[in-house]
Amino acid sequence: MSEQVIMWTVFNLVIAGVLYIDLGILNKKCHAVTLKEAVKWCVAWISLALIFAGIIHFREGQDRAFAFLTGYIIEYSLSMDNMFVFIMIFSYFNVPARLQPRVLHWGIIGAVIMRFLLIFAGIGLVKTFHWVIYLFGGLLIYTAFKMFGHDEEDRIEPEKNPLLLLFKRFMPFTTEPQGEKFFIRKNKLVYATPLFATLLVIEASDLIFAVDSIPAVIAISQDPFIVYSSNIFAILGLRSLYFLLASIMGLFCYLKYGISLILLFVGTKMLVSGFYQIQTATSLFVVIGILAISMLASVICKKDSCRQSR
Repeated sequence: MSEQVIMWTVFNLVIAGVLYIDLGILNKKCHAVTLKEAVKWCVAWISLALIFAGIIHFREGQDRAFAFLTGYIIEYSLSMDNMFVFIMIFSYFNVPARLQPRVLHWGIIGAVIMRFLLIFAGIGLVKTFHWVIYLFGGLLIYTAFKMFGHDEEDRIEPEKNPLLLLFKRFMPFTTEPQGEKFFIRKNKLVYATPLFATLLVIEASDLIFAVDSIPAVIAISQDPFIVYSSNIFAILGLRSLYFLLASIMGLFCYLKYGISLILLFVGTKMLVSGFYQIQTATSLFVVIGILAISMLASVICKKDSCRQSR
């Protein structure tokens, strides 16, 4: 059995086992997730990713482990920005706290399937047409500059979401909340509920976010296993990350700018890849450094604001 087959087997077993424990046992019933619970799950998912990076290091070497960690951190940091959009989507549809985990549960499963298709398609494009990597790099740089002057509120209009509008052409929607149900039967017709409308907008938003995040990780590695495993570990931790950020929203005011710099860095890495290769370890330390500085600056900014208000 080859090393790649062994690693794919280990990865799939770990993900299947943790998902069963998380969704099938511990979080089977709808409930509002507390800050304490969100912190525990964030620590659990991050610890699991670090352990998996250790397994990669042990079996395949330091460089591949660093590539996994860099891809994971990039995807996770980009997800922080995405989570604030999810907060606004839930607020727009008035989804109560106890039902939000159910939407994210199915939303994340849908994201896993979409990422699988997009990642392998993206890697296939880069390997077949190498010039695509420069297109991805330009896209990331464009997104980075756009993010600097872009407010989150301007980014989404749930009622105008194309996927939601398309779905409404084929299925009637009820405007009345129906608890945790995505569909109801009324007068022998099947109606989609506002909760399902929320799920559709969440999925459509994640698809848009993937256009940024997948090229960013491909800039670090074009190995399907590294790109996919780092993406999936980050995505599966999104539910707990969402509830953590919802509780501390506004704490890291400069995080968006840090994420923009990360996109600018990986986009530049792609554009110069034809004549200069930035080492994986360098990429890892640059990404961690940018995140650390943006978070530290946010904390200092908050403290200065508190002092001035006294």
